[in-house]
Amino acid sequence: MKHRLTSLIIVLVTACTMAAQTTVTGIVTDGKERLVGANVFILGTIDGCLTDSLGRFSFQTSKTGEATLKVTYIGYEDYTRSEDVGKMAHLAIQMKEQAVTINEVVVTASTFSFGKSDHFKTMDALDVVFAGNSCGDVVAALQTLPGTQKVGEDGKLYVRGGESEECQTFVNGMHVLMPYTTSTENSAVRGRFSPFLFKGINFSLGGYGGEYGQALSAVLPMEATDQATSDKYGVSASLVDWNIGGTKTFTNSSLSFNAALTSTGLYDRLFTQRFDFTHPYRKWSGEAQYKREYDTSGVLKSYVGYDLTTVGQHIDGRHLSLREHNVYANVTRQVSFSHGCSLFVGVANSSVFSDIDDALAVGDHYHNFRNEVHLKAEVRKACSDVLKMSAGVEDYIRNSRMRYDAYRYRLDYNILATHVDAQWRVIPRLFLNMSARAEMMQHDWLLMPRATLSYIPCKRLQVSLVAGRYSQTAGDDYLAQSGKTLGQSTADHAILSMQYKTPSTLLRIEPYWKKYHRLPLLEDHIYQPHGHGRSRGVDVFLENNTFQRLTTTLAYSFNDSKRLYLDYSQPCTPDYASRHNLRVTAKYAMGKCILGLAESYASGRHFPQGKTPPYNSVDVNLTYLVSPKVIVYTSLNNVLGRTNIFRYDTTGHPVTASRDRFFYIGIFVSLKNNKAYDISNF
Repeated sequence: MKHRLTSLIIVLVTACTMAAQTTVTGIVTDGKERLVGANVFILGTIDGCLTDSLGRFSFQTSKTGEATLKVTYIGYEDYTRSEDVGKMAHLAIQMKEQAVTINEVVVTASTFSFGKSDHFKTMDALDVVFAGNSCGDVVAALQTLPGTQKVGEDGKLYVRGGESEECQTFVNGMHVLMPYTTSTENSAVRGRFSPFLFKGINFSLGGYGGEYGQALSAVLPMEATDQATSDKYGVSASLVDWNIGGTKTFTNSSLSFNAALTSTGLYDRLFTQRFDFTHPYRKWSGEAQYKREYDTSGVLKSYVGYDLTTVGQHIDGRHLSLREHNVYANVTRQVSFSHGCSLFVGVANSSVFSDIDDALAVGDHYHNFRNEVHLKAEVRKACSDVLKMSAGVEDYIRNSRMRYDAYRYRLDYNILATHVDAQWRVIPRLFLNMSARAEMMQHDWLLMPRATLSYIPCKRLQVSLVAGRYSQTAGDDYLAQSGKTLGQSTADHAILSMQYKTPSTLLRIEPYWKKYHRLPLLEDHIYQPHGHGRSRGVDVFLENNTFQRLTTTLAYSFNDSKRLYLDYSQPCTPDYASRHNLRVTAKYAMGKCILGLAESYASGRHFPQGKTPPYNSVDVNLTYLVSPKVIVYTSLNNVLGRTNIFRYDTTGHPVTASRDRFFYIGIFVSLKNNKAYDISNF
C-alpha cells in the first residue's frame, strides 16, 4: 500500500511539472548568417541553451506569464525581449554587431607597423638586425618592403618614385633633420638609430595625417621604448661593428644607453674590394634615453644621440676626406587629464657639421653647418566612442651655413604650422579620418586638406581610400641660390588600399597616384618653382605561414614616374626610379636554428649614358641560439657574386659596389638577463 501511494505521488508531481513546462524555440542570425553557439536564456532562471550548428535553439522553462528572453554572443550587442512565455515559439532573432569604439580602430592603409602585433606587419628589433641584407640597419631592413626602391649607390630610402629627401624621420613625434650617416660617393649610407631603442616603427608610404609635415612622400615615426621594469645589459661584436648597451631601472624611471663603433678597417684587410680607401669608414656613436612615468598623469621621455663619422678615398686623382658630427636630442612630455583629454609638448634640436677635403678638386675644402629646432604642442581629446580629435601647433626654426672656397651662403628661416585632425565612426563599419594642415613660410600660407575613408566589414578585410596634399621646403642649397623665393613644393596623393588577413595569410594591394607641383627647376641659372612631375603604380605584399616552421613573403612594386625638375630639359623618368622591384623571402625554423633565403630584383634605371642592367641578388642568413643568453648570426649577400651596376657616371663608366659579396657574422650576448633577445639594446 505504501509503494502504491509513493508511485501515485510521483505520477501527480510529474504531471503537474509537465503541465507547467513551456517550450521556447527559434533561430538566431546576424541578418546574413546563422550564429552558432549564441547563449539564449530566460532572465532570473537557469532555463536556456546554446544555438546549434544551424543557429537554432529549443529549451523548456517552468516560467509562466510575462518573462524576459536574453541572447548574448561575443562581438554582438545583447538582445532582450519581454512577452508572455507562451508566445516564445518559432522566434526569429537578429543580432546587431557590437560597434567598436574609435580607439579600437586600426587603419592600416599605406602603413607598415613594426613592434605592434595588432597592426599589419610585425617586426621587432631582432628581425631588423637579422634581416638578410640589413646588418643591423633599420633603413636597410625597410628597403625589403613594397613601395621602396633599390638605389644601391647611396642606400637611402626612396619611396614610390620620390627622392630620398621626401621621406622624413620622427623620434617620439619630433623631427630628425639628418637620419643618415655620411659616406663617400657611390657607397651606401647607414641609418643613425639603433633598432633596440625603439618599441614601435610606423613606416607610412603616403597618405599620413595632419600631424606630420615637411614630407612629400613618406614618414618614418619611431617611438622609444617605455619605462623598463628590470636591469638589462648586453654586448655584440662582428667583423664591422662592436656594441655595448643596456638599461638601468629606478623607482619610477629608467635610463637606457647604447655605444657603438663601426669600422670597415678589419673587413677591408680580410676581403678585397674595388675602391681605394685612404681611411676606412669609421663611425663612433652613442645614444641614451631617459623615461619617467608620473603615476597616471603622464610620461616624460628624452633622447640624445651623437655620431662622428670619418672616411677617406682616393678617387679621380684626389684624396677625398669626409668628417661629420651629427647631434640630435629631444624631450617630450605627455600629460593626461580627465574626460579623455591629453596634452603633448616637445622640443628637439638637430645639428650637423660636415667637412670635406678634396671635395671636387685637389686642395679645395667644403664646410656646412645645419641646425633645426623643432617645437611642438598638441591637444588630444576622445570626445566619445565615435569621435576622437586632436589639434596642434609647431615651429621649425632652421639655419644653415655653407662655405666652399670663395662661395658661401647663410640661410635662416622658419616654418610655422598648425593642424586639426578628427577620427569619426560614421556607422559601425565605416570610419572617416579628416585633417587639415596649414603651414606658413616667408609670409605665404599653404592649406593642405587630407582624408581617409575606411570600410572594415570584418576582422579579415579592410578597404581604404586616401587622398590629401603634402608639402616640403626645397633643399638648403636650392633655397639659398634662389634667394629664398622657391617656397614649398607640394604633392597630391591618392591611394586605394585593400587588405585581407587570415591566421596564416596577409595580403595587401595598393594602387597609388601622386602629382607634384612647384619643384625646383633650373632656368637661366636660377632655380625657380616651375618644376612638376607625377608618379603612379601599385604595391603588393603577401605573407604566408601555413606551414608551422616556414614563413614566406613576397613584396612587389610597379612604379611609373616622370619629372621635370633641377637641371632636366624635358620630363623624364628620374635616374633613381626603377619600374619593377621584387623581393621574395623564406624563413625556416629548425630547432635552435633559423635559416633565411631572399631574392631581390629591380629592373634597370635610365641615365643619359644608357639603361643599367637589372639588379639581382640572392642572400642567405643563419641564426643560431647557442644558449638562452647567446645568439650567433651570419649572412652572405649576393651569393652568386653578380656584379650589379647601380648607375653610369658622366663619362659612361658603370658604377658598382665596392665588393660583389658581403659576409657578416656577429655574436649577441646578454650580460644580465636570461635571454639574449630580451635585452634592451646592444
